[in-house]
Amino acid sequence: MVLTLIIVAATASFTLATVYNLTKEPIERAREAARQEAIGLVLPEFDELKTMYFMPLTGSDSLQFNLAYKHGDLVGVAVATYTAMGYSGRIRAMVGFSPEGRIIDVVHLEHAETPGLGDKIEKGKSDWSDQFQGFDPGEQSLRVRQDDGDIDGITAATITARAYCDAIDRAFRTFEANRPVIINQEGE
Repeated sequence: MVLTLIIVAATASFTLATVYNLTKEPIERAREAARQEAIGLVLPEFDELKTMYFMPLTGSDSLQFNLAYKHGDLVGVAVATYTAMGYSGRIRAMVGFSPEGRIIDVVHLEHAETPGLGDKIEKGKSDWSDQFQGFDPGEQSLRVRQDDGDIDGITAATITARAYCDAIDRAFRTFEANRPVIINQEGE
């Protein structure tokens, strides 16, 4: 019986390792393709992209900043951000900022929110996230109206709306804190 358990465990371990190695690269390629697509959705047309990482003022994971240039001029910054405040866990999003800090657009990258309620953060499910287009977090409050902010909530999914605002606010505050470094990258 012991020999059978050892053989089963070894076979299972070998199979898992093989499947992991076979799928690792395609999964990474798919993630990179999704990242590139999200950057294209939240920024104006560009011909060069530089990537930098900054630690947010709150949170433990660094944020990826994608600086987009057209003919050498900075046209926008796409920030891959996150929050752990979602109803069903972590929400990841891509936020596009103009060099002045105004939001160009936002798109979700990943979430596990409730279908029919919290999944309204997805552009294909609702136009809720369109309210962020042209939003100026320096002048307006990135909180839902129930919390005295300027963002409409999602009916029956206020936790998700608050979480999405938290992710965008994290990106904006990190952008603002590092704006001098970001802007100085232009000439390099």
